[in-house]
Amino acid sequence: MFKYVMTSLKPLHTSRVICRSNVGEIRTYATLPKRFYKETNILRSEGKFEVTLDQRKLKTPMGNVFAVESEPLALAVATEWNSQKDKIIQTKMHLTTLCNTVIDNPNHLNKHDIVNYIVNYLDTDTVLFQANEDEELLKFQVMQWDPIIEWFNNRFEANLKKSIQMDIPPASDQDKNLLTKHLMSYNFAAVNGFMYCVDTLKSVVLSLACTERFITPERAVLLSRLEEEYQTGHWGRVEWAHDLSQQSLQARLSAAVLFVHFNSQSNKIQSKTTN
Repeated sequence: MFKYVMTSLKPLHTSRVICRSNVGEIRTYATLPKRFYKETNILRSEGKFEVTLDQRKLKTPMGNVFAVESEPLALAVATEWNSQKDKIIQTKMHLTTLCNTVIDNPNHLNKHDIVNYIVNYLDTDTVLFQANEDEELLKFQVMQWDPIIEWFNNRFEANLKKSIQMDIPPASDQDKNLLTKHLMSYNFAAVNGFMYCVDTLKSVVLSLACTERFITPERAVLLSRLEEEYQTGHWGRVEWAHDLSQQSLQARLSAAVLFVHFNSQSNKIQSKTTN
């Protein structure tokens, strides 16, 4: 639905790399910001957990103090920042991005807005529309996708219908109401995580199957790319393209699943006291 990029404690000053193409066109690219801190840590303040970089508090792009309610989530975000090498690659810090989106809420959304977005995605869900022009591909989709649809219907007492004609609504109002009730039981942060899953997989069914631990993130990504996997099985795989794309989606999805779980329960790590 939207992507929100983070910043650090202060605006990251970026220089520009100027490249000249063969046709004489000049293009400029922002260079990656250098890592400007040595250590990351977390601290507790007013019942929430903050991330520090060299004892200075991390802030969101809108200048808010970066504070979350889950201690494991704060530790995971600190680990993201600590894992940066000489350069800070913001696009690979998915948990930080999700937290910034929840804290700043740049699009001024409420929980009901996000739940509606997710539920209405059922109308174009990847696994509910199967091929009818390729018999072999259709058999492959039936074998791989139908068990996931069956699990979804059993788990949520729904009655989703797959389509091979592209003209039959796969979800009834009753199905949508059931899913709405389920998602509204989560907090605002968690439903942001669900939305991140759906945008990554283009499927509500696969997203719920993954967050409910029926399938792994790796399996969910493969199922979301089923037609592409089918085609590469026939025509070959370009490692630098297909593999990198698959790994990028797995990283995004894994972060979103963690984000949902971290925000769905009270997570605090108790330090052991020594006598």
